[in-house]
Amino acid sequence: MSVPTDPAVTAAPVPGRDVNETPAPASDAQVPPAPAGDAATINLTLASHTNVGKTTLLRTLLRQDIGEVADRPHVTDEAADHVLIATGAGDTLRLWDTPGFGDSARLLKRLRMSDNPLGWLATQVWDRFTDRPFFSSQQAIRNVREESDVVLYLVNAAEDPASAGYVELELQILGWVGKPVLLLLNQLGAPREREVEAADERAWRRHVAPHAIVRGVLGLDAFARCWVQEDQLLGAVSPLLPPASRHAFGRLRAAWREKNLEVFATAMRVLAVQLGAVAADRETVGVPSLGQKTDRWLKSVLTERASADPDAERAMNALANRLGGAVRETTDQLIALHGLSGRAGEVILARASGQFAVDKPADAGTTGVIGGVVSGVLGGLAADLAVGGLSFGAGALIGGILGALGAGGAAKAYNLARGAADGKAGWSLEFLAQRPAVALLRYLAVAHYGRGRGDWVEGEYPPHWRQVVEDVAGRHRDGIIAAVRAAEQGAGAGDIAARMEPLLAAMASETLVHLYPEAAPIFDPTQRAAP
Repeated sequence: MSVPTDPAVTAAPVPGRDVNETPAPASDAQVPPAPAGDAATINLTLASHTNVGKTTLLRTLLRQDIGEVADRPHVTDEAADHVLIATGAGDTLRLWDTPGFGDSARLLKRLRMSDNPLGWLATQVWDRFTDRPFFSSQQAIRNVREESDVVLYLVNAAEDPASAGYVELELQILGWVGKPVLLLLNQLGAPREREVEAADERAWRRHVAPHAIVRGVLGLDAFARCWVQEDQLLGAVSPLLPPASRHAFGRLRAAWREKNLEVFATAMRVLAVQLGAVAADRETVGVPSLGQKTDRWLKSVLTERASADPDAERAMNALANRLGGAVRETTDQLIALHGLSGRAGEVILARASGQFAVDKPADAGTTGVIGGVVSGVLGGLAADLAVGGLSFGAGALIGGILGALGAGGAAKAYNLARGAADGKAGWSLEFLAQRPAVALLRYLAVAHYGRGRGDWVEGEYPPHWRQVVEDVAGRHRDGIIAAVRAAEQGAGAGDIAARMEPLLAAMASETLVHLYPEAAPIFDPTQRAAP
């Protein structure tokens, strides 16, 4: 991002400006003290070549389906304003959607004529009826000149700057108007590593360096931006405003942060509730009859393949179905929280070994019978079958200490040691320990999804997200393990969620700051100054 610290608005060249320099954005500490009665309305105008994505970005920023979006030029034919945020002090931040520039060379020539009566007649009367798209472009410029405090000029980042000839002409037009410009790189595609996006910003910054009217360059994709990047945009706007408006803008930015931090906190609570419910979820598993166990054992001997326990399978399927439903419900809540439309799709959970922990009581009566008719390795297999696929472990050792009680005595000791009155199936500790990272990836996907993109659609996560999230989760592993272990000690879903919520909030904020270092002041009040 490139944002100068000079607050003056001027079209003159900036002496000593280094085109490769990236000035730091203004901090909250630069907001002047509040004079009495300084409420203000601040206007930001979205401008660009036609069909670059102004209305799409507007929908994303407003979290509303405003205007018309279509894959054709000149969809927007007149300027319209919308409130982005307002404060109780009477401050208002407005966003203007304007018609796109079309024939930029012709437009620049015509605007240079507008100071004489013939030129005025041509721009106001003749074009209105004979060339509506061209007239709309003129109206966009008029709106910038009359209404705008700062212009947000969008370019297609997928284009090579040198090949986008219209940008040069349109920046000359904006220079003629004389309002400060922030150049936004739209259509960047899926989120990429910061170094890659910074390279795009540098390339465009070098290209527009001759235009002193451009006061900053930053990426803000309408499809895949995050709310912390929107805060970065507001930080870039602040130093470009007249000094008299900056304190009002500071209040607007503070209100914007408060609103988004409330969404962030609610999202973490929603995820924590889901994780708490999953960690505490149990399904009862009954003890099969002697005939059922003998039948499964014989099949396993004949086929050399372990025979599944139908009741354990049923329990595992029930757990998986509830988890899938919880993920869908939680995603729907995140979608609504972030002002998006659409619903989460079906969650398909692959059943992998080690996901489930079955704590099934040994059957003392039938274990003794099976243990009496087999011996050796088969005896061990029979004992495992009797407890639903789990070996006796400590129970077998206790049985040996108690004496030669036989297989039945070992089963009684096992039940006594485990305190098992009935069988329970739940998710394994390792599987539960992975869920916060999975939940965080899903949060990132929703938080980056722009409303201008349309209804929510599940997609692949950017590869660099996974590594960042795994690293963050690794630093919090002890806390995660302690939270999910609480379920083994009888903690309910609410208690586990209460333990998990601050962990998730810390993980999410660390992840966002790693991806967007400029976001650190959002989460650390010590880096902010009160407006």
